[in-house]
Amino acid sequence: MASDVRIGVYVCHCGGNISNVVRIPEVLKVIGSVDGVVLVKDNEHVCSDAGQREISEDIKRYNLNRVIIAACSPKFHGPTFMKLLEDSGLNPYLFEMVNIREQCSWVHSNDPNGATRKAIDQIMAAIGKVKLNEPLEAREVKVGNRVMVIGAGIAGIQAALDLADSGCKVYLIEREPTIGGRMAQLSYTFPTDDCSLCILSPKMAAVYNHPNITLLTYSEVEDVNGSVGDFHVKVKVKPRYVDMGKCVACGICISKCPASAPDEFNYGLRTRRAIYVPHEMAVPYKYLIDPKSCLYLTKGICRVCERVCPQKAINFDDKEEILDIVVDAIIVATGYEPFDATKLKQYGYGIYKNVIIAPQLERMVMPVGPTGGKVIRLSDGQLARKIAFIHCVGSRDEQIGRPGCSRVCCMYTIKQAMTLKRQDVTRDITLFYIDIRAYGKGFEEYYMRAQDLGVKFVRGKVSEVIEDPVSGRLIVRAEDTLTGRFIEDEFDLVVLSVGLVPSRGIEDLAKKLKLNIGPDGFLLEAHPKYRPVDTLREGVFICGCVQGPKDIADTVAQASAAAGRTLRLISQGRILIEPIKAYV
Repeated sequence: MASDVRIGVYVCHCGGNISNVVRIPEVLKVIGSVDGVVLVKDNEHVCSDAGQREISEDIKRYNLNRVIIAACSPKFHGPTFMKLLEDSGLNPYLFEMVNIREQCSWVHSNDPNGATRKAIDQIMAAIGKVKLNEPLEAREVKVGNRVMVIGAGIAGIQAALDLADSGCKVYLIEREPTIGGRMAQLSYTFPTDDCSLCILSPKMAAVYNHPNITLLTYSEVEDVNGSVGDFHVKVKVKPRYVDMGKCVACGICISKCPASAPDEFNYGLRTRRAIYVPHEMAVPYKYLIDPKSCLYLTKGICRVCERVCPQKAINFDDKEEILDIVVDAIIVATGYEPFDATKLKQYGYGIYKNVIIAPQLERMVMPVGPTGGKVIRLSDGQLARKIAFIHCVGSRDEQIGRPGCSRVCCMYTIKQAMTLKRQDVTRDITLFYIDIRAYGKGFEEYYMRAQDLGVKFVRGKVSEVIEDPVSGRLIVRAEDTLTGRFIEDEFDLVVLSVGLVPSRGIEDLAKKLKLNIGPDGFLLEAHPKYRPVDTLREGVFICGCVQGPKDIADTVAQASAAAGRTLRLISQGRILIEPIKAYV
């Protein structure tokens, strides 16, 4: 430790976030008497331009050679103050930042005495450490322009195209046989009622044909090692049992295949063959064989597809392949899953055939969907004339651990109701809601248009849905909280507006990438306001619904933001690596 240590300590009020709890004058008095501390000050906002100028001037005026900032998290403004020291002629590693906001005032807001004592103890510890700090130099390393995007829904597609158009080499990984994600399953998009695939399909084709994008479908990330500029990723490519180079998607194999399975793309509303293509607009438009339903792969019999294929594209010897890919940065865009409505028995999903979830209705209204665009009762195939929608199924419900709003459910429910009204204006449509959250651009007007079309809105939570054993119609019981009346009414079909939950496997992927998961189960960003697409692992970014529920517009904006943040990191061809290592 140098004998001539001269430490300046600055305590931030943080606009009252700290000073409303921690007694700063008491902190200044105690810290000012510590050996080696030659200057102690407080400031309303140390991070402001005026606050930074003051520190820079003090470094020169008082010949400071160590600086301590007691304020918010070093993850927030630590780099700001390190750059300030460097610009002021002081080595940036002769600095310590003490978090007395998150770790004192916020968590001990009901105990000012304890918070003040703890703040003093933390600053004292930082003084002891900064006395031992030595000047260090960051190491410069070269980086390339290779980026891996995990997930090929609309978020992953947009990020990949932005990067590829900027000259980056992109590896786009998708675990499903086709790209497009959940957006490919939608009918229309609110509030403009555009055809979903009319927006998405050209982007899917652009990804498939882009010279800078290597597309790996039916693939999953197995392991991730390394760091920014040198990530080593193992990718498992699952066997399709169909040679994609030979397959021309003629359809002969499908017409002869005797085995069937529930159609996942259509949420089980119809079946598909064991050899199949996910949907009419799939990219790549190549067949694959489902090993769980194929008679040969499960029982060792059949192989009819192999015999009838004119291209000789069937390959039952196809094996899983592990690829080792080195990239400089990673973007995670693995999306969401619809809430499993079978967890809420009171609504009857999985019990009564005529209770469906909103994603199933999306497929029903599609002209090329499983019902040819007709909204029917699954029990008898009859057209549904009177339909109830139940909002917030799997959202805003603390009892099931999903207290948050999924943000899109109100609007997609209104969209579906309007779609049904446009098909047949005489349909009787009722929406049971807790609150209508029409927060976005054009959303309130969209909500009003639904009312003008005759869609009925009942403010009240549904208590249960039961089936009349005689008529087979569904009885919905609820309370209208605006009138105080109890409602019991019969419907042909009940649609559950399910919320958005984290995609399956996200916890496992987070462990591989060493990322944090928030209390809602979605990946946690570095900071919700100023670093919403960054993570605390340098070189790894997130976008879309993997970070939390959002609509398509916000998803696309965030995807482009993630691409921009990635380009900012790698575009200079070099980055600085912290000269700090942990030893155990």
